[in-house]
Amino acid sequence: MSLRLRWKWTFFFTFLLFIFLIVQAYLLHYANRSFLFSSLFSLILMIPVAYFLARSLADPISEMTRRAIQLVSTTFDKKVQISSRDELGSLSKAISEIGSQLGNKIEEISKEKDYLQTILKGMMEGVLVVDGRGRILMVNDALRRLLSLASDVSDKMPLEIIRNAELEGAIRRAIHDGENIALELDLDKSGEKTIEVNVVSILPSKRKTDEDSEGVRGAIAVFHDITRLKQLEKIRQDFVANVSHELRTPLTTIKGYAETLLDGALKEDQAFQFVQVIKRHTDRLTKIVEDLLMLSRIETKEFQLKLEVVSVRDFIDDVTDFVKDLAEKKKISLSRNEIPSSLSVQADRSHLEQILINLLDNAIKYTPEGGRVTISAIEGDSKDIQFLIEDNGIGIPKEDLSRVFERFYRVDKGRSKEMGGTGLGLSIVKHLVQAHGGRVWVESQPGKGSVFYFTLPKQKEEINL
Repeated sequence: MSLRLRWKWTFFFTFLLFIFLIVQAYLLHYANRSFLFSSLFSLILMIPVAYFLARSLADPISEMTRRAIQLVSTTFDKKVQISSRDELGSLSKAISEIGSQLGNKIEEISKEKDYLQTILKGMMEGVLVVDGRGRILMVNDALRRLLSLASDVSDKMPLEIIRNAELEGAIRRAIHDGENIALELDLDKSGEKTIEVNVVSILPSKRKTDEDSEGVRGAIAVFHDITRLKQLEKIRQDFVANVSHELRTPLTTIKGYAETLLDGALKEDQAFQFVQVIKRHTDRLTKIVEDLLMLSRIETKEFQLKLEVVSVRDFIDDVTDFVKDLAEKKKISLSRNEIPSSLSVQADRSHLEQILINLLDNAIKYTPEGGRVTISAIEGDSKDIQFLIEDNGIGIPKEDLSRVFERFYRVDKGRSKEMGGTGLGLSIVKHLVQAHGGRVWVESQPGKGSVFYFTLPKQKEEINL
């Protein structure tokens, strides 16, 4: 206890004793009272005085106690108001300063927490945080959506929510060895969902000693869905392989016949047939290159449609005349359902012809002799007109329906080559329809035929170039 506080308490007790003795002496000598009466009366008289004096000392202590309770309950809006200049006053000021600083720190931490939570919520990547025991502290909303997690996963092991031993092992190595690990996971048996995971260890606080820091590491795992990238990479690889294959066949044929002619076959009667074969395969190469250039132009931002009002019925009649000879060679019935003369679309006529010609050409090629191909156009909703090209040909297996619009994709590769297709026609159809703001799809049953659908908007302002 300091000197000032000691003097304060000494004065307090001395003053009480002085008052007590004066009152007692007065009652004994001047009021002729007994010693017992004088002592009791003096004591009773001192009680209120002692109470007020004790209160002056106890009130600061009570106020500091209340303030300490406020600190425990995180209430920092009031300060301790004590005018005393002794140690109690210094203590009250220190408590007020502690409360103020603690309040500021907690407010700062709360803001940082809200900031981090906002970042985690806005992230496209999933985030998983585990403590030093390997138990989950938190996951963000992106990871819940990505893995379809339950709402409450706290304090569970990662293996309980993600059945993957490789991920579990990576998290354990990050916690115990401090390794940073990157891995790819196929999270379903079909391999259709691929996740890239980066696991990073959380280092212990620098304020802790080496003995205290051991075993308190945690880890953060960041999940990035690369399924689409894998699919695009596969499409690219397939595209390169398909282009190489498609170009190799005619080039090999051209090279072989050209070498034969150079070896002297030019003087023989078969020379004319060789030149015809070379021309046919050259035309096929030219068609492949033209289709690839067409797809490349459609996919560029510079591609523009020359829109005009096109009468649906007249347009279908013109295209039907264009492919009529091909249908007659196979004795296929080519017909158009009744279409109102008022029905029209806003479209690029030349590209619209290319769409319908490609679809009709496919329908005729894959329909046996004596079959039928029917063209229809109906009003869908108030915005679209729906076109249908229906045949009773060989049909398309269910597993191939989602891929028929891919480049170079063929359901029956051998038969498609015999019919002279490049494998790019339906891909061009899809891109041209989408450039008009429509969509294209197919319904089919093997052995019963196929129906190709595509839609076009009626109004110019609804066309998405």
